[in-house]
Amino acid sequence: MIPSEKDMMAALEQRHGREIQKKFSTATVAVCGLGGLGSNVAIAIARAGIGKLILIDFDRVDITNLHRQQYKACQTGIYKTDALYENLKEIAPYIMLETHTMRINEGNIGEILKDADIICEAFDDAESKAMLVNKILETMPEKYLVAASGMAGFDSADNIKTRRITDKFFICGDGISDVNDGIGLVSSRVMVCAAHQAHVILRILAGIEE
Repeated sequence: MIPSEKDMMAALEQRHGREIQKKFSTATVAVCGLGGLGSNVAIAIARAGIGKLILIDFDRVDITNLHRQQYKACQTGIYKTDALYENLKEIAPYIMLETHTMRINEGNIGEILKDADIICEAFDDAESKAMLVNKILETMPEKYLVAASGMAGFDSADNIKTRRITDKFFICGDGISDVNDGIGLVSSRVMVCAAHQAHVILRILAGIEE
C-alpha cells in the first residue's frame, strides 16, 4: 500500500521541520548525468522530499553500470532517464519529474536548465564537465552549481570533501583521482561523493551556509 501524499509529507516534516521541508518541496533541482553520481544524488534528494527533479542523460543502462548506479538488472538496455523515472516513482511517488533523453550541450543548456534552482553536474568525462561548468558560470551566474571531481579508486573515503569555490559554486571529491589513470570506479567511494553532492544541495536549500 502506497502512503498518501499527506502522510508522506507529514513524515518528512516530522524529520526535517516544517519550514525546511517547505523549502525542499518547492525546489527544482537538475541532475545532469544519471550514472554513478547522478542516480545516487537523485535518489538521495528525492527521499528528502524535493519537489521537482529535472533528469538529463542520453545513455542506456548497461550491465557494467550495475555495480555503482541505482538501476536494476532487469533495466539493462533501457534509457537511464526512463529507468530512473521508474525507480524514483517507487521511492517518492508524488515527486514531479521532468526527463530529457539527450546530450546536453551549449546550445540547449539554457532551455533545459532555466527552471532549476540548483544544478548538479554528474558527468563521467572531463570535457562534458568543463563545458557544463563554464557555460553555467558564464551565462547563469544566478544558479547554484554543485559539481564533482575525483572519486575513483580505493583511497580513503575521508579524502572526499566539499569545497566552496565561489558563492554559488561547489565541488565535491578528492580533486585528484581519475578513472582514466586505470584506478577504476568503486561503488562505495562514488556513493560517498554523490552523498556529498546531495548533502550540499539540501544545505543550500535549507539556507545553511558552508
